[in-house]
Amino acid sequence: MNANHAVTATEPVTAAPVTGLRRGAFLGYRWALLAFLLAGVAQICLAGLGVFRLQEQGLQAAGDTAFGPHMALGFAMAGIALLILILAVIARPGARAIAGSAVLVLLTSLVQSLLAGLGDDHAVYGALHALDGLLILGIAGYLYAHARR
Repeated sequence: MNANHAVTATEPVTAAPVTGLRRGAFLGYRWALLAFLLAGVAQICLAGLGVFRLQEQGLQAAGDTAFGPHMALGFAMAGIALLILILAVIARPGARAIAGSAVLVLLTSLVQSLLAGLGDDHAVYGALHALDGLLILGIAGYLYAHARR
């Protein structure tokens, strides 16, 4: 490296300028994360409602009727996770935030559906579905707290 291209201790290193688009995307990213977390709280309530509705009906009710709202909100949360990823790519809040957003999309859209489907035949997958939901909320909470700094 020649002397003309070397960075010295006296030269300031500047970050990429924050444009209006990036600033708006970052605000949208934070609000989408908050909406995702609130939907997650509602999701837990709907799961409990579905379980007790099944219990009321002697565990003979079809899962679609008891867990329909839970399932619909889960698909909506997968859409919100995709929106969070798109906003993160535009806002560029950091590699960790973009990777976490990509993991949210993967867990909400693929893993949750897979575990829920397998949970119909094997209860252990249903338990993993619930644990994965907690992991999803933990990741979203981390991303939101990191975005608030």
